[in-house]
Amino acid sequence: MVLAVSIEPAREDDADLLTQVQQAAAVAAFGHIFPQDLYPFPTETIRAGWVSALADANVETYLGRITTEAVGLVSIGYGYLRTLYVVPDHWRTGVGSALHDHGLGRLKELGFSEARLWTLTDNAQAQRFYERRGWTTTGATRVVPFPPNPSDIEYRRPLDTTI
Repeated sequence: MVLAVSIEPAREDDADLLTQVQQAAAVAAFGHIFPQDLYPFPTETIRAGWVSALADANVETYLGRITTEAVGLVSIGYGYLRTLYVVPDHWRTGVGSALHDHGLGRLKELGFSEARLWTLTDNAQAQRFYERRGWTTTGATRVVPFPPNPSDIEYRRPLDTTI
């Protein structure tokens, strides 16, 4: 079922809401990597990251809503699709695709010819999502700064193709 999602810029006072959306999505998607009994969600660190992102003129953050409920988010900056999270109750409803396409559209409008992103190496669901949308790996990896310190893999996608 595809749902109509409205996408609106996040406000400076949305750090708590962004943190809640990220936590709901991340705990569900990454439980096999970050078991909550061993590695509880780092709420304050993530919130501080959102406060910083919302104050950064080079980062844009958007909330996806169905009616008034925040069900997802996307942020872009510095040529990257920085984050894309959808709360589990809205997975496979079109919310993620709408947020993805909005983020890429904004990067293209800002003059980027290519977008990049990082995703967890052990996040096969996200990798399938991105690969179906034309993303390919660059071969670059990095270590995630949160215990147990898994690795991320970088993807790229040209923006001169249909989003």
